[in-house]
Amino acid sequence: MRQAVTLTPAMRSRRRRETGVGYMFIGPWLICFLAFNLIPFLISFVLSFMDYNMLSNPTFVGLANYVKLFTGDKLFKTSLGVTFRFVFIAIPLRLAFALLVAMILNRESRMVPVYRVVYYLPSILGGSVAVSVMWRYCFSKTGVLNTALQAIGIASNISWISNKDTALWSLILLFIWQFGSPMLIFLSGLKQIPKSYYEAAECDGAGPLVRFFRITLPLLTPIIFFNLVMQMIGGFMVFSQAMIITDGGPMNRTLVYALYLYRQSFAYYKMGYGCAMAWVLMVIIGFFTLLVFRSSSAWVFYENEIK
Repeated sequence: MRQAVTLTPAMRSRRRRETGVGYMFIGPWLICFLAFNLIPFLISFVLSFMDYNMLSNPTFVGLANYVKLFTGDKLFKTSLGVTFRFVFIAIPLRLAFALLVAMILNRESRMVPVYRVVYYLPSILGGSVAVSVMWRYCFSKTGVLNTALQAIGIASNISWISNKDTALWSLILLFIWQFGSPMLIFLSGLKQIPKSYYEAAECDGAGPLVRFFRITLPLLTPIIFFNLVMQMIGGFMVFSQAMIITDGGPMNRTLVYALYLYRQSFAYYKMGYGCAMAWVLMVIIGFFTLLVFRSSSAWVFYENEIK
């Protein structure tokens, strides 16, 4: 049996000092977490049941904000549909393109480190206001895209961001262009696959496609799983690109959910309604994240589980 250890006064004093030092080191993070995460999180939940315009005292309205969302707000359904289309198109294309580039860069060459930096730059700059403004001009009527098409003999005189059929695709292309972060994670995963697996497959006569689908893809499923969850969360919360490039137009074809939430909260001063929208978005993200986690047992394979 384990015997109880009796602490002397000196040991107790030393333990208190060590505990105090520990709290001192985590204090800044703890204060920021409480001030900028937990407390606003709880306040937003309370305000979602309030009628609050930020200029007067909030008034309790119960579930009225949520009822209005699902029964009386057509733009809520429109923004939700736009966001779903954006996520279900942009996320697979971004991950596929990131994996393709990662496989190209997964080879021995002196220039590969330079290429990695160049390919990662769009992820660093892509969310900035300056790049969004640049993207808006590139896809305008007199932008670079139309100029390039005309240079190769294709007559094009439309504004891609003002056309209801192409505006959302301009945002999707920008999102795909920011593939640097998932690309580096894929590249790290490719580096962990033993070369002996490929050598053995080549000895058995397996071609590139067989090696990809039988070795690379199964062993990368944990990385794909991680990238899918992270990119999906980011896709549902896309905001700055839609606001700067198209401002939700034309005809609300690019009115993503986060942009509509922003309008309700800060343009129309309906903070209570905006908080209700934020909580609905959190539930949606949580649902799809849980769905991916539940399905992972059927398609995610770990090396120690493969026999």
